[in-house]
Amino acid sequence: MNRILAVFLASAFAACAATPAADSTRGAAVFQSQSCIQCHALNGIGPKIGPDLGRLVDRGFTPASFASTMWNHAPTMLAAMRERNVPLPVMDEQAAADLFAFFYATRFFEEPGDAGRGKRLFTARACANCHGINDSKVPAAKPASQWTALTDPIAMIEAMWDHALNMHDEMARQKIVWPELSGQDVADLLVYLRNLPSTSPKRPGVFQTTPGVNGKALFDAKGCAQCHKSADEFLAAGLPGQTLTDIAAEMWNHGREMAPAQLHFEPGEMREIAGYIWSRRMFENSGNPARGKATFAAKTCAACHNNPASGTPTLDSGGREYTDITMVSVLWRHGPAMLGRAQEKIQPWPRLDTREMSDIIAYLNVRAAPNAR
Repeated sequence: MNRILAVFLASAFAACAATPAADSTRGAAVFQSQSCIQCHALNGIGPKIGPDLGRLVDRGFTPASFASTMWNHAPTMLAAMRERNVPLPVMDEQAAADLFAFFYATRFFEEPGDAGRGKRLFTARACANCHGINDSKVPAAKPASQWTALTDPIAMIEAMWDHALNMHDEMARQKIVWPELSGQDVADLLVYLRNLPSTSPKRPGVFQTTPGVNGKALFDAKGCAQCHKSADEFLAAGLPGQTLTDIAAEMWNHGREMAPAQLHFEPGEMREIAGYIWSRRMFENSGNPARGKATFAAKTCAACHNNPASGTPTLDSGGREYTDITMVSVLWRHGPAMLGRAQEKIQPWPRLDTREMSDIIAYLNVRAAPNAR
């Protein structure tokens, strides 16, 4: 086992780089173009040769669980692809990041909203004071059944921000406290409003991630940096493990503290900022280097990496960063050769659970840091 994992880590060391920005739309194209769809169904749609990939993912899905799942199933996947003459995927880091975003997005609503809670929230958060279901209770307050952003949580929050100035004035007139929302609240409201008898046309909930390439610039342009100093400081302050809907809800809640004139977003701008924050937080490894060191020893990785005769690197130099996405990319590029060596030596394929994968990456990054020597 130790030599197999050594080959894998040696390849990762040579290939590792900063994780690219992930895009779920590009990931859908990767799922099609790299032959995944020839064996795997997604949420019940597609062939049943391999497991339904949608059923392996929930809102707790992380890059580390993506990497460990790919790693653990590699022998079965490679054997099935050889048997059916399915070409191996060409999986660079960009494709791996995009594929992760696609899987994450397709199962985003697996922790479902609750229409009953959404109905209660609509009244409890004072939405019903201005928005009737089929009519308006105050001028310019569109009936809820006519809202056009009910399929996407980010679009919904962005639309709310677009009307925030009028909402501030009306709330002040009615002495209503600015309604705070959690990510779950947003999901509940969306399910309730999408399923109203008068809501038309009926459309399922959708979720997409974007690269957020303009997110940092918008963060500064919208004046966020005046309080948070920089996007990096804002990211460092928290939001660990939060989804894009959680982030959008936090942005909405923050509107109470901001001047109304600063609340306007053009279509797509909030998605760019939220996408930038999400990608930075989601792809930030949360492993524990101390546990990773213990796992590194337990898996006997050092038998090769601390042995000059093995020809594998010590992993103590270069100052480069290992990522979960790097591991996925390298697995597909070098997996067949690794599996072949395992079979030649009659060695079992090593398995790494999500925490072990994350911890080993954290440990390797500590070892690879220039000041660690």
